[in-house]
Amino acid sequence: MARRSSAPRLLYALYTSASASASPSPASSLLGGAFHLRHYSAGSAARAKTEDKESWLESMAKLRNIGISAHIDSGKTTLTERVLFYAGRIHEIHEVRGRDGVGAKMDSMDLEREKGITIQSAATYCSWKDCKINIIDTPGHVDFTIEVERALRVLDGAILVLCSVGGVQSQSITVDRQMRRYDVPRLAFINKLDRMGADPWKVLNQARSKLRHHSAAIQVPIGLEDDFKGLIDLVELKAYYFHGSNGENIVIEEVPADMEALVAEKRRELIETVSEVDDVLAEAFLGDETISPADLEGAIRRATIAQKFIPVFMGSAFKNKGVQPLLDGVVNYLPCPIEVKNYALDQTKNEEKVELLGNPNGPLVALAFKLEEGRFGQLTYLRVYEGVIRKGDFIINVNTGKKIKVPRLVRMHSDEMEDIQEAHAGQIVAVFGVDCASGDTFTDGSVKYTMTSMNVPEPVMSLAVQPVSKDSGGQFSKALNRFQREDPTFRVGLDPESGQTIISGMGELHLDIYVERIRREYKVDASVGKPRVNFRETVTQRADFDYLHKKQSGGQGQYGRVTGYIEPLPAGSPTKFEFENMIVGQAIPSNFIPAIEKGFKEAANSGALIGHPVENLRVVLTDGAAHAVDSSELAFKLASIYAFRQCYPASRPVILEPVMLVELKVPTEFQGAVAGDLNKRKGVIVGNDQEGDDSVITAHVPLNNMFGYSTSLRSMTQGKGEFTMEYKEHSPVSHDVQTQLINTYKGNKAAE
Repeated sequence: MARRSSAPRLLYALYTSASASASPSPASSLLGGAFHLRHYSAGSAARAKTEDKESWLESMAKLRNIGISAHIDSGKTTLTERVLFYAGRIHEIHEVRGRDGVGAKMDSMDLEREKGITIQSAATYCSWKDCKINIIDTPGHVDFTIEVERALRVLDGAILVLCSVGGVQSQSITVDRQMRRYDVPRLAFINKLDRMGADPWKVLNQARSKLRHHSAAIQVPIGLEDDFKGLIDLVELKAYYFHGSNGENIVIEEVPADMEALVAEKRRELIETVSEVDDVLAEAFLGDETISPADLEGAIRRATIAQKFIPVFMGSAFKNKGVQPLLDGVVNYLPCPIEVKNYALDQTKNEEKVELLGNPNGPLVALAFKLEEGRFGQLTYLRVYEGVIRKGDFIINVNTGKKIKVPRLVRMHSDEMEDIQEAHAGQIVAVFGVDCASGDTFTDGSVKYTMTSMNVPEPVMSLAVQPVSKDSGGQFSKALNRFQREDPTFRVGLDPESGQTIISGMGELHLDIYVERIRREYKVDASVGKPRVNFRETVTQRADFDYLHKKQSGGQGQYGRVTGYIEPLPAGSPTKFEFENMIVGQAIPSNFIPAIEKGFKEAANSGALIGHPVENLRVVLTDGAAHAVDSSELAFKLASIYAFRQCYPASRPVILEPVMLVELKVPTEFQGAVAGDLNKRKGVIVGNDQEGDDSVITAHVPLNNMFGYSTSLRSMTQGKGEFTMEYKEHSPVSHDVQTQLINTYKGNKAAE
């Protein structure tokens, strides 16, 4: 049963020549003379270095960072519970909440709230055979926030759980698509073989047709439904039976005689499928050579890591059958950290991609991928990509430029934390007392790399939220602060007019999820206002201004005159506001110029059409006048504000609205209805491709017309369609929409 992973063998092969050349001759130690002693000490240092490298490679080869994800109710919760039990991480098994209301509370969406053990950690650490496995909490909600991307990014491999009765369901498709997007090698596990109507071969065919998996079964079940007794391993050609109260005693026997024909057929199918994508196995297969279990295992590993093949395991987590062979599969077929390519972005070279090799002697590069409010303050989970992090070291947060000392380094082990002194590349650790945001990158200061792009998209939608009861204000603000740190695309602000709290984000679903999380995780009911789109205004032609601000009241008066023009900035300019002083001579003393710029900036914060900020604006000052006594900074600031308001209508201003790039994936039979609906929403369809049985439609749609779209898409496609939406640009609205928006704004103003 215990098979050594082929990873260490592969990695040793890379370095045997190096170790051979670095080892000194044993005879040199017997010869006298300082030269020989020196030669020997240099040799032993080289050997120590080689041994160090070998021990590092071996420890890396025995490390796996995996995630378990699935459609709701496929048994991910039960499977995770069994994995932790067999790995000795928990000492008794609780079932998922039955009718009696007891048992495991490890709800698949809130993987955090679990009874008996804490997987509140983002990475649970357990050992299987001589391998260390980090099980990383893959996000339950599949909206496209930055947080989800980061969690998937930390995975080196994944297990996709499928239900043997339900088969490939909508969420399975979504999860699989995300894993493909982030190049995550994966295994499939067909669960619930003990249920009525279980048919693993049907599910395998569905995975091939719906998910486009190049896959084959690694195991054949012995009996199904109530007769499900065990599994036959097609690689080793052995039958496994699971005895004992919790299936912990594995009995290995020969393949039952009545199943030999089926097993031979399925093994041939497995070899054929793998040899299509692995040249080494294809040669042996075409040459009619006998394929040994080790050859087949090596080929499956190579093909899985290259993401050309997905091995399919089977079992029933609830009946404690098939979980240990799945853990063997994780060790044998999923990659270790150095077999996966990771890239950082070099900030000194305009975000150029740099490959990280996972070398412990390299510069430190670590990513904070999840934050958690622990008992002792903020707990930050780090994935170390290169170098070594030590307790007491000084590290630099590249995103903020702050230098931080690592006060305490821990590894999450069981429900207690294990203090460690250092962690090297590939490991996942947690640090206390480091103030940072999710997605920040830490280095030792010698390089300026970030693991994720620093370009955070601007939020495109806002909602007003407030707690229903006055008492829960503290928890409410705590929640908003935490979410802001976790997700840079989520912003919180105050509406100066109404005094309401405004949250902004990347879309309706994004904000809905945060409102839901405030309710769930902080037990605060929040009332939500109507969504607001972040419009902008801009000018389309040049307009001149010449304004004199003069106020005489007892004592010092106010005097300031500004002359010049405003015009639109050229397309593609890097800034949204530009101020240029073209006054020749001292018509206005130079100490008043900053006040004039400040006045124009302030005036541009709310345009006259609908009160939204004015963008792409260039203000040029050509002349003016000052008074020796009455001129002041305030006078010139007010003169600028009034000058802007005076000339703004003459510049033919227009309203800009955010336009979204919407990508839809819908079954072909619904394509017509969906395209018609997009046209109704004033969308422009820019692409339509076929992907298997699905149509992929790309369109540019104004965000203002996308409210409630997820609900209407579901009803149009019987729940089978899905869409992603990202900000593209702000573009001018049509004339009728502009008139409507201005009238609404004026009406609201009058009502106030």
